[in-house]
Amino acid sequence: MYRMTKFVDGAGPVSEPGTSGNLPDFHGAKTYRGPSITTMENMNIHCESWEQPVGPVVSELDKESKLKLSVEARNHGDVIVVHCQGRIVYRDEAAALSRVAGEVLHNGTKLVLDLSGVSSMDSAGIGELALLQSWAQERKAELKCAAPSAVVQTLLDLTNLDSVLEVHSTVQSAIESFREADVCADC
Repeated sequence: MYRMTKFVDGAGPVSEPGTSGNLPDFHGAKTYRGPSITTMENMNIHCESWEQPVGPVVSELDKESKLKLSVEARNHGDVIVVHCQGRIVYRDEAAALSRVAGEVLHNGTKLVLDLSGVSSMDSAGIGELALLQSWAQERKAELKCAAPSAVVQTLLDLTNLDSVLEVHSTVQSAIESFREADVCADC
């Protein structure tokens, strides 16, 4: 749908004094002077006016339905695996990941982020991963990433975040690395 604006009660175009009506402008534009616009109305392509909607443009329900990240946490013994499906990008998706992983890390537990279903990630997603690693260290928890997609692995390499995060090729190898660490701690 096209939108146009109609100027109501406005004065027409005026030319500069001493000119013949058309300004020596490349586009042949004319100059408007004074308070020529008193009101504006929105119009559709058929020049029909309509009222401006009152209230919020996007409801909370619409906002939730547009979330492009599914985050699900599952227990695997003493390790919690958070499966991510979709994209981890600025604002709502990155916040959803932080909310779920933050709750897990709050208890000072072992967390594996399954990144196999992540189709895209931007700088906010990279920042969230770094933030989660910081939270884990502060709370004496352990965070490991598993099975990053090719796109995510490239971003981890480019940003050198893979040197900060412990990244495993599969979820199972990440879970087993926790058990190996526990066995070595008992030695």
